Amino acid sequence: MKSTVKKFGVYSSTLLIILFSFSFLIEDYMNYTISEVFGYVSIILALSVIYFGIKSYRDTINNGIISFSKALTLGLLISICAAITFGLINVIYTEYINPDFINEYYAHYVEQFRENLDPAEFEEKLKELESEKELFKNPFIGFTVMALTALIIGFIISLISGLILQRKSK
Repeated sequence: MKSTVKKFGVYSSTLLIILFSFSFLIEDYMNYTISEVFGYVSIILALSVIYFGIKSYRDTINNGIISFSKALTLGLLISICAAITFGLINVIYTEYINPDFINEYYAHYVEQFRENLDPAEFEEKLKELESEKELFKNPFIGFTVMALTALIIGFIISLISGLILQRKSK
C-alpha cells in the first residue's frame, strides 16, 4: 500500500503543480471568479488520481479485492500528499511569487461588497473581511486552510471511489 500511496501521491502532487503553474502564467487574463473556479477544477482533477490509485492497488496488488475501508484509507493517504502540496503552493505563491495577493484579493471583494450590499451590511462584511485578511497573512493559517480544502475534496473523492471500487472476495 505504501508504494501505491507514494506513486499516486506524487502523480497527484505533480498534476497540482503543473495546473497551478499554468494558472500563474495566465492569471493576468483571468478575473478572481474564473481564477477560483480554475483552482477548484485543478484540485478536483489532481485528486481524481485517487480513483486510479485505488483501482491500481485493487487490480494489481490486491488480486482484484479491496474493502471500502481500505479503499478509503488509501484515498485519504493520497489526498494528504496532494493537500500538503496544495498548502505549500499557496504559501509559495502568497509569500514569494505575489506577496501582495491577499491585499489585492480583499480589495477586490471590498469593492464587490460595496457595490452589492447596503451600507449596514457592507460595514458588517468589511469587519469580517478585515479579520480574515489578518488571519490569512499568516503563512501557517494560509497553508492549513488550503491543505484542509484539498483534504476535504480528497475525502469526498476517496469516499466515492471507495464505494465504486470496493470488491469483496468471492
